[in-house]
Amino acid sequence: MHGVWHFSFTVADLDRSVEFYAGLLGFQLIHRQAQNNEYTRRLVGYPDADLRVAQLAVPGQPRGRSGHDLELVEYRQPRGEGFGPHHRHRPGAAHLALCVPDAPGEHARLTRAGVRFVSEPQRITAGINTGGFTCYFLDPDDITLELVQPPGEQ
Repeated sequence: MHGVWHFSFTVADLDRSVEFYAGLLGFQLIHRQAQNNEYTRRLVGYPDADLRVAQLAVPGQPRGRSGHDLELVEYRQPRGEGFGPHHRHRPGAAHLALCVPDAPGEHARLTRAGVRFVSEPQRITAGINTGGFTCYFLDPDDITLELVQPPGEQ
């Protein structure tokens, strides 16, 4: 293994998700593309696959070989159903943790913007991040995200 190329979320509306991740969370939009070709259909295993894709990066972070960190994929065909907001306990569920210098401050800013939170910022009281803060929130497709303020910051 040479490293991580990117991570990806399947979303219902690419434009809405780009606005959330780039406009609200501060990711940098690197590239958009349509993927309506035989290669993509073979890759994803759907003979009628028609995708829209956006690639985003965390500003100021070293970039891997791909040049982006997060890939958002909208399946125009076949359309799928979301998991819903209460799927974190199900095998196969994942979340993305974002490092911030002030979790309570980000929680307040995102709450004012209408973001749905699972929890208020919690002081971490056990483990290697003792003394930091953390909280879960949801993107527009109910994908779980996490704010993490490492110990000793702020």
